[in-house]
Amino acid sequence: MVAERVVRAFWPVWTILFFALAPIMLGWLDPLPVEAVWAFAVLCVLALAIALYIGLRRFDWPSDIEALARVDARLKGRPIATLLDEQAIGAADPASAALWAAHLERMRAKTHEARRVDPDLRISNLDPFGLRYSALLFFVIALLFGSVWRIGDVAQGRITQAGTAAAPTWEAWVAPPSYTGVPSIYLADIKTPVLSVPQGSKVTIRLYGDVGDLTVLETVSARTSDIGAASDLEQSFDITQSGTIEIQGQGGRVWRIEAKPDQEPYVELTAPVSSDAKGEMAQAFRALDDYGVVRGSAEIALDLSRVDRRFGLAAEPDEITPIKVDLPMPFTGGRDEFDQVLTGDFSTSVLANLPVTITLSVEDASGQIGSSDPEEIILPGKRFFQPLAKAIAEQRRDILWSASNARQSAQLLRAVSYKPEGFITDNAKFLRLRFIVRRMEGMIEDGVLDDAERLDITEALWDLAIQFEEGSLQDARERLERAQERLAEAMRNGASPEEIQELMDELRDATNDYMELLAEQNQGQSGTDQPDQGQETTEITQDELDALMDRIQELMEEGRMAEAQALMEQLNQMLENMQVAQGEGSGQSGQTRRAMRDLGQTLQDQQQLSDESFGELQDQFNGNPDQGEQSQSLADRQQALRDQLGSQRQAVPDLEGEAGERAERNLEQAERSMEEAEQALRDGNLPEAIDRQSEAMDRLREGLRDMGQALAEAEQTGTEQAQGQQSGEQQGQVEQPGRRDPLGRQSGGQGGLTGEGDELGMNVERRAQELLEELRKRSSDQERPRVELDYLKRLLDRF
Repeated sequence: MVAERVVRAFWPVWTILFFALAPIMLGWLDPLPVEAVWAFAVLCVLALAIALYIGLRRFDWPSDIEALARVDARLKGRPIATLLDEQAIGAADPASAALWAAHLERMRAKTHEARRVDPDLRISNLDPFGLRYSALLFFVIALLFGSVWRIGDVAQGRITQAGTAAAPTWEAWVAPPSYTGVPSIYLADIKTPVLSVPQGSKVTIRLYGDVGDLTVLETVSARTSDIGAASDLEQSFDITQSGTIEIQGQGGRVWRIEAKPDQEPYVELTAPVSSDAKGEMAQAFRALDDYGVVRGSAEIALDLSRVDRRFGLAAEPDEITPIKVDLPMPFTGGRDEFDQVLTGDFSTSVLANLPVTITLSVEDASGQIGSSDPEEIILPGKRFFQPLAKAIAEQRRDILWSASNARQSAQLLRAVSYKPEGFITDNAKFLRLRFIVRRMEGMIEDGVLDDAERLDITEALWDLAIQFEEGSLQDARERLERAQERLAEAMRNGASPEEIQELMDELRDATNDYMELLAEQNQGQSGTDQPDQGQETTEITQDELDALMDRIQELMEEGRMAEAQALMEQLNQMLENMQVAQGEGSGQSGQTRRAMRDLGQTLQDQQQLSDESFGELQDQFNGNPDQGEQSQSLADRQQALRDQLGSQRQAVPDLEGEAGERAERNLEQAERSMEEAEQALRDGNLPEAIDRQSEAMDRLREGLRDMGQALAEAEQTGTEQAQGQQSGEQQGQVEQPGRRDPLGRQSGGQGGLTGEGDELGMNVERRAQELLEELRKRSSDQERPRVELDYLKRLLDRF
């Protein structure tokens, strides 16, 4: 209670005191005449005296009775007040007296619950404008940026300077550039004779006393103009070189300053350039700077001296602008030293697959730029395997190389498309190619292609080349042959592990589709489940094909291309003569595999929808006015995808075991997440929708993995039962072909889907890495809206 009453009575005293001391500590009174200082001092003292007098009048020392009443007020029933009361009536009545005594006993027991009462120091009702907080903030700022010693200076110097002047004093600071992160230095505290500071630091010196009592001499600024008097009471200059700073006069000091220059940033390539099967480049680099790299860029320029000047490249090239891209910066952590990877797909550039030089540059906060030595590389680009696609891509490059090649390219494209029977099976693509050729010829008749026409034509040719290379084929056999040709060419030319993995995935997908097609044909042509024993046929299972393709991939990764090529030819012969193992495409196993394939397609559709949702989110950040309508369109597509998943769940056969139960739960959760994503899209909440779509994709992947495990367990159980039935057969009986792998070795068990592979025909880990690199690249672009950068940071924190 004493604390409460002191605070309530005397809060104006320290409020006035803080308001009075702050301007003195900050030096605001230094330039004022002594009369103004006296007036300020008298005003402060008078205000303090009035506040102290009022406080003493208001203060009342609390009594014991008040203290008891304060404690009693916190107890239920006020037991202390009851114990101090006396029975007013009925004291002579024994029953009444006994009741009163029992009541007192109960109240006495309640007093044991008494606890210390915390003081209530709130005075907002007395200070509605918060003056006490303003005074405290003012005083804290003065403590941080001012000096307590000024209080004595003002009292002894300014006020008495009309009589005897006080001894002169000084203050000095060195403030390094903000980007260095080095704290300011108070020179009065420096005892060492040599002080090392970053070059560009700012020195501030203040002199107190009569003009001329103290002077400043320095050799660190190298100033030749705008130099004030050495006796100026306030001076500031930048440290541009090593030298000395000296304050001459009573109490002066000398410092030897060592200016530490800001080092240029450094960047270097740390590994050879690499690329994947799609032509995306990856270039590792390392950058460092003494205070941190701010930004960086890469320039990819044509190396004309190393170009094979034949065919379309024989003409003099038009002006080819070098490719400039920003370097990825670390999103978290320091930037004084880091390793990153520059990734990008430059397949559409005229420089793709040509000799170039790549030069990296980084910049620090002071504007210094460091560059790497130009590195000679072949710029990775998409490789085309389909002959017509390769021809279209080459003519497109020639047109980009020089507009004068347009007439020759039109003639060549017309020639390669002459009599398309037998090698162009898609009439739509053929007609589109001839339309592009006629359009080129029409433009050429009017003169050389201008930039807009050339851009239009090359974009159309690129799209067409992609369609020929990656478009749908008429049947699974064509796709299988194409996958084999791509893999064979990779064997001849050498390929990276990533390209081998991608080509093998493509071969596996094409093989699976081809086997399913054969299974459907066999079901339609044969009315029995057993093959004709009178025919000489080769029976192959999916396990044998998987083992053979795994061996091919292993040999390629080890560089044993000749052996891999021999196995490829063996695989081709097996596929031409094979008969699909009975039961592979029917029964519960076949239904499960078809269901997994359909769910895999749903997962890919959900991924595409999520990418488009993220694109709409970027448009929203950029102020796209049609974002509301686009969100509703995405919501409708999300609803259709959810309905599709619901139908697919009904088609999934019952899978036994714990893995089957997990698969069902994951698919159910995926459908629920899709429903939540749909609702978020209808509400226009794109960030929430993207999160729910991500959850749906995670659950779909887990469900597919669990279904594969359940299927493998079921097939393993069936194999063990079959082995039990055959245990009584004679040892001389011929082994079933399915018990040996394609290399003639005894198989240890039936294969099948284990859930550990990629059931979707794509490299999930690589896709995740690509998405992570894209997020990092976008988050390092500081020109993007702040809302988008915050969202990208949340994604990086999560994944």
